[in-house]
Amino acid sequence: MTSAELLTDAFGRIQEVVREAAGGLTPEQLAFRADADANTIAWLVWHLTRVQDDHIADAAGTPQVWTSDGWERRFGLPFAPSETGYGQSRDEVAAVRVASADLLTGYHDAVHDRTVAYVGALTDGDLGRVVDEAWDPPVTLSVRLVSVVSDALQHAGQAAFVRGLVQRA
Repeated sequence: MTSAELLTDAFGRIQEVVREAAGGLTPEQLAFRADADANTIAWLVWHLTRVQDDHIADAAGTPQVWTSDGWERRFGLPFAPSETGYGQSRDEVAAVRVASADLLTGYHDAVHDRTVAYVGALTDGDLGRVVDEAWDPPVTLSVRLVSVVSDALQHAGQAAFVRGLVQRA
């Protein structure tokens, strides 16, 4: 298995969990909060997808799917186009309301398609390229991609857990 195949598989697993966690739920179920400070399925899926979109676009030197493909307009959230959800307050988390599960999974699918097109063309030699010099040590492409996979899988798992709470309520 090549590095490109490994990364493609990893991002595919994220997509599977996202679809299982959000698929078929109503807007109210997607907005369910276990308590006033808890994250919703809508926010978790939106956030993990925004981070993936932001980080992959930056690494690839391409526009984000969020803005270039009109997803920002379709979601209609009260945030700046650059917002990814990092460090948001509980009120901002509550503001992530969606019209349907299809909107959430549609955006994720679009980002997934862009992601696998990018990572599928990578070679081992590409992975050592520095993509962020704001850190010490500077962040390489391989470290950034593993970070995105790790963060996205954690949030997708959290969304799946919240789905279980919703289904038991």
